Amino acid sequence: MHEEQFRGLEAARPWAVPSLAGERSAHSRAVQVQHSSLFANISQSDCRQIVAAAQERKFSRRQTLFLEGDPVRDIILLTSGCAKIMQFGQNGSEVILRLSGPGEVVGTIGLCVQGRHCSMARTLNASTALVWDASVFECVSDRFPALRRNTMHILCQRLHELEERYREISTEKVAARLSNELVRLHTQVGRSVNGSIEISLSREELAQMTGTTLFTVSRLLSEWDQLGIVSARREVVSVLSLQALQELAKGE
Repeated sequence: MHEEQFRGLEAARPWAVPSLAGERSAHSRAVQVQHSSLFANISQSDCRQIVAAAQERKFSRRQTLFLEGDPVRDIILLTSGCAKIMQFGQNGSEVILRLSGPGEVVGTIGLCVQGRHCSMARTLNASTALVWDASVFECVSDRFPALRRNTMHILCQRLHELEERYREISTEKVAARLSNELVRLHTQVGRSVNGSIEISLSREELAQMTGTTLFTVSRLLSEWDQLGIVSARREVVSVLSLQALQELAKGE
């Protein structure tokens, strides 16, 4: 979709000529996402135009955002909450490929509008997001080259992330894999609660992310709980000592 088509969209859509309230809303949205890697090195004025093309949506806990094989209809940028991206094995077992937190795009990004999702996504808790129609996002990316560059940078980061996790699963013991994952999640989706960082994942979900069993994850978390490294509850792991986790990740 090129500039002429974008102008046609501008004429047809309500965000093309925003009211004062619409401008305030776009400014508020721009402030929400200014730290997102999707908007790196994009000016506030350009950011407002880009987010004006999106709709704000709310999703309930455990809501499915899309299924594997679905056409890519939307580009979803979380502004709050968390979503997991996963696939299922032939025996029905679930593998979590990654988690997306606030400021991150959920699922497929940067593909042609005729693309299809190669995984499914589901929220872990109540979430909000800015959602662009895929064809509109493609059009906006043509108009703002920095947005397209950021999209490609995100794709490269995700590829590196998957390669790193594949290496860990292939070469490292479970304790190092689990501690590595908790270190990543600490930054990505952790939230500060009473002086510690909480990661809202069940032990089963941690097992699905690290290629191991529920029993092994439960045993390791119990050991680390006794050592004061983490505090593990039913669906929450609180990180009490990030340094100790980092040392475990190195195999020390």
